Amino acid sequence: MNALTFLIRIILASFLNFQARVASQFVPPNFGEEGAWQLLQENIGISAMHMQLLRNDKVIMFDRTDFGPSNLSLPGGRCRMDPSDSALTVDCTAHSILYDIPSNTFRPLMVETDTWCSSGSVLPNGTLVQSGGFNDGELRIRMFTPCWDQGCDWLEFPNYLLERRWYSTNQILPDGRIIVVGGRKQFNYEFYPRNPTNNLTQAFFLTFLQETTDPSENNLYPFLHLLPDGNLFIFANTRSILFDYNQNLVLKEFPRIPGEDPRNYPSTGSSVLLPLDDNKPCTEAEIMICGGAPQASFKQAQQGTFIQALTTCGRIKPTDPNPTWVMETMPMPRVMGDMLLLPTGDVIIINGVASGTAGWNHGRQAVLSPLVYHPSTRQFTMMSSASRPRVYHSSAVLLSDGRVLVGGSNPHMKYNFSSGVEFPTDLSLEAFSPPYLSPEFNEVRGRITSTTCNSFLGYRMVCDITFTVRNYMSAREVSVRLVAPSFTTHSFAMNQRMVVLNLVGVTHVGAHTYYATVVGPSSPQIAPPGFYLLFLLHAGIPTTATWLQLL
Repeated sequence: MNALTFLIRIILASFLNFQARVASQFVPPNFGEEGAWQLLQENIGISAMHMQLLRNDKVIMFDRTDFGPSNLSLPGGRCRMDPSDSALTVDCTAHSILYDIPSNTFRPLMVETDTWCSSGSVLPNGTLVQSGGFNDGELRIRMFTPCWDQGCDWLEFPNYLLERRWYSTNQILPDGRIIVVGGRKQFNYEFYPRNPTNNLTQAFFLTFLQETTDPSENNLYPFLHLLPDGNLFIFANTRSILFDYNQNLVLKEFPRIPGEDPRNYPSTGSSVLLPLDDNKPCTEAEIMICGGAPQASFKQAQQGTFIQALTTCGRIKPTDPNPTWVMETMPMPRVMGDMLLLPTGDVIIINGVASGTAGWNHGRQAVLSPLVYHPSTRQFTMMSSASRPRVYHSSAVLLSDGRVLVGGSNPHMKYNFSSGVEFPTDLSLEAFSPPYLSPEFNEVRGRITSTTCNSFLGYRMVCDITFTVRNYMSAREVSVRLVAPSFTTHSFAMNQRMVVLNLVGVTHVGAHTYYATVVGPSSPQIAPPGFYLLFLLHAGIPTTATWLQLL
């Protein structure tokens, strides 16, 4: 490594750590045992249907282009010319923004084609690849590369996709490719970038997707999770498989989830891969799926009858020789809830309604209280209630300071701000601060000051993480984990992942200063290459994260 490259890495690491420390200043002081809510922006101009946290602590958000004009103008007199748009052929408003966490500001971005109900993944270099959408956007690839100035914006590549992708799901793979699976009336999958050694003229047919489609199309946005053996867990409707995407081969079908009620759009439940522990010689994987709606809910909602959503969650270990579902019961029914991994390894379930389904005005009884689920004890804890309902087309992502950013909610075919509707379109942004951010934990809360890997971590690479803490307890109270930020839309956080790193030991190096020696992930199947949030927990309380690129 030459001197210039080394200097650039040091500057980048220092800047990212500075950003993370600044971001933590926005944590609200009004804490109880159930966490705290904070309004960040009353009006960002768009409804945040899709969200992705980027490596420079900015969040890209977008909705769709055929809503009509948004509440945010494009800068410099720019306009989108789209003769195929069903609302406006000339549109001078933005339908995407870039939100800066430390400054709590945002700026408009330009999308040219319809991103409605699309999908996304971040490449190992930090570029967001966003796929598909509706109408003129269904075959598009769009790319957004984060930058430190005001110059970055969307780039679009027409007709790159082999099949129309509307309501499809993406997953980053161990080799850095992205697999794009399914979509409305699409029983196939394809890859980005295209592999020149494979057949470029057609996508790969997957019978499972056709078999799991019913008249309500309950297999849209299938749940995808990359397992430690490199294969995919795919869940659609009520069924799930272990899938070898390289051989186009179903290796195993798992038992149906008990109850036979669908969990995918429009019976929109949510799913998460529970934290992977890289300390174990054979890494175990466990999937959790929560909420959804009974089979008849979508049709009944269309006729004005709103059936109570599901109260159940299912957990399954696809890495077991004979996997079975273990069922849990939530304190309340929920459909359209977002499941996110918190730095503690707990799962927050946030947003959604208690009756009905996804779809235009098909949900009722907004659920305002998030739940935090503790996988080790299998218990749910109810959190402080939000003041605003987040229903259809809402979204949420984890931030580097440990807060959960929440936005969106537009259950209408167009923007509708009328007080005469059940749920007006919401253009605000809020943050939920879980209980671990309470000031009462400041004595045991660590702060990462530097790493010997200088923001770049290799597989099985040893790295020392220097941290300070006022009241150090013991090495047994320290844990280090990587979190892959998600692309969240329609109640599924694509590519979300947590890996608990192998902790070699903790060394005291000065007054209130320690370093934790950890080993990088054992394989790209455990953690695909890319940018991760690195959190250090002391006494169960997480630091603000620093960014590391896993190479």
